[in-house]
Amino acid sequence: MTDSLPLIAAFLIGFAGSTHCVGMCGGIVGTLGACLPSQRPLARSVYHLTYSLGRISSYAAAGAVTGIAGHGLLSVLSPERARTVGFMVSGTFMIMLGLYLSGLWNGLSLLEEQGGRIWQRVAPLTRRLLPIDRPHRAFALGLLWGWLPCGLVYSALVWAAATGSAAQGAALMTAFGLGTLPMLMLMGTAATWLDRVRRNPTARRLAGGLILLFGVLTVTGIVNPVPSHHPASHSAAPDTRVGHTAQRGELI
Repeated sequence: MTDSLPLIAAFLIGFAGSTHCVGMCGGIVGTLGACLPSQRPLARSVYHLTYSLGRISSYAAAGAVTGIAGHGLLSVLSPERARTVGFMVSGTFMIMLGLYLSGLWNGLSLLEEQGGRIWQRVAPLTRRLLPIDRPHRAFALGLLWGWLPCGLVYSALVWAAATGSAAQGAALMTAFGLGTLPMLMLMGTAATWLDRVRRNPTARRLAGGLILLFGVLTVTGIVNPVPSHHPASHSAAPDTRVGHTAQRGELI
């Protein structure tokens, strides 16, 4: 159960932060809906789900890459220091994300602006996939849109880096992406209601406050943001060689 807690937390953060996704990706989902060849609800749902699976696949790939990068950075630290750094970095970015979603601080928009430069090179590829008349085109579009500059995603990637593992980084980002799925799947069928939720200051502050609280609990070490089999945890295992030496001495 302990190892599943970070994945559950990632899912909940994705769900709480998905009010931001409605604003960032809502237009994309709306465009996708307008281009679909069928107006039947079931067929449209398949396309929307396929699109989101492509998006979440990109999140997982980015999580694996940042997990590898995090492993390289954390491996130069002592086990205890690596654990502390993982807590502090993860928690700090969650606090920043909570303030950002609450509308109390706009600093993460600077990251989105920097990521926008990369996106300018990726965006032209999306036009080659139109019209979205086959599910595989929707999946490919999702793969590309998964790299859309987003402060919410960037914060989750920092958390993935703190795992120090490609597998765990990918798993966290997958759980995070699944958390954003319900809101985006509702786009089109409940677009008006979702837009009101996104614009409601109380809803934004509630979502931001929950993530802010989790960040504070992480920084203080009350909540462990990474699985117990984090690379640093292996290094932190007690060294039993002294005990073995003593036993050999007693035998001698």
